[in-house]
Amino acid sequence: MKSPAIIGALSFLITLIAISTVFFRFVEGWSWVDSYFFTVVTLSTVGYGNLVPETEIGKIATTILIFAGIGAFAFAIQQFGVYFMHREAHRKGWLYRHLPHRDDEPQDKS
Repeated sequence: MKSPAIIGALSFLITLIAISTVFFRFVEGWSWVDSYFFTVVTLSTVGYGNLVPETEIGKIATTILIFAGIGAFAFAIQQFGVYFMHREAHRKGWLYRHLPHRDDEPQDKS
């Protein structure tokens, strides 16, 4: 994958997960695993509900995380789709250039 957009989207997601994990670790006082778990569950919009922010700043940050996460995931999925569509078009173009076509076959004139 050499697409700068995909690398950028993945980098943003990883950064968002890392910053949010650290944030919830210190603001809510959760363990590292719980903070990471809450971040991933919130970003993926699963929302199990077993961890809920107690502080006002934690609640505000969660709403920001939700909106940022939805946008980031939508952008990443869109970029993966574009990448794979271009790759498929490139593959089909190569096949079309290298395989014989029906137009190339001699026609029977009987």
